[in-house]
Amino acid sequence: MSYRDKTVVITGGGSGLGAAMADIFAAEDANLALLDIDGASAEAKAAVLREGGANAIALRVDVADKDSVAEAASAVREHFGACDVLCANVGVQQFGAIDKLTDQDWSWVLSVNVNGVINTVAAFLPLLRAAGGSRHIVVTASASYFTPGVRMAAYVTSKYAVVGYAEVLRRELAEEGINVAMLFPGGMATRHLESSMAARPEELGESKLDREDIEAMMASADMTAENHVTTAEHAVRNLLDELANGHPYIITHGSYKGQVQAQQRAVLDAFDRMLANP
Repeated sequence: MSYRDKTVVITGGGSGLGAAMADIFAAEDANLALLDIDGASAEAKAAVLREGGANAIALRVDVADKDSVAEAASAVREHFGACDVLCANVGVQQFGAIDKLTDQDWSWVLSVNVNGVINTVAAFLPLLRAAGGSRHIVVTASASYFTPGVRMAAYVTSKYAVVGYAEVLRRELAEEGINVAMLFPGGMATRHLESSMAARPEELGESKLDREDIEAMMASADMTAENHVTTAEHAVRNLLDELANGHPYIITHGSYKGQVQAQQRAVLDAFDRMLANP
């Protein structure tokens, strides 16, 4: 599809993966609405896009706050009149062993990563439905859905929930011609951990990061910087082609295909054992 004069809304658009998405849509002459809890970063990115000739706005939004997202949708409707592509690019991270994660850790991660996606889609779906034509929702999942590592239970749990939500959403919107794609980014050299820590509400206490947790996670998931970490720009290099072909699953990078195949074989083996003893 041509994105000229189409409107693309991206949450987390101020930096990292969201900003990289904004670049590829801006190159296709789309209108951009960048939403981020870090309003200054979103405005800085929007300013760069405008300097390059794009029609871009920035809005400070807390996706965990339903009213905040609803206000953003109203602002996009007023400014652009429609939404043709919604990138529900939501994710904060909290490392820690399961027995070390606090109630506040779980509440924060799930409220942002899961409810944030739900709130975003709920707010912008009316605009997508009104737009007509070729429309897409891109839900950012995670490679950790396929390669869950230790010390990141809250994050992995949230992304499993997001995939389940997106699977049902895809089926429910198919008859309306709205494509839903799940993006599975692997590790990226971005400010994700830094921005996660900054986004945590003060009343929940400091978001603590222990380098040992990261090392344990990477070892358990068989991850190395060489085979699993790239730039956000490289991660989205095929996004437009994937959307054009309506693919439901978009793998950005990483050498973990063998792990996925092994997991699927184990599931199929479980079926075979059941069928052998009906």
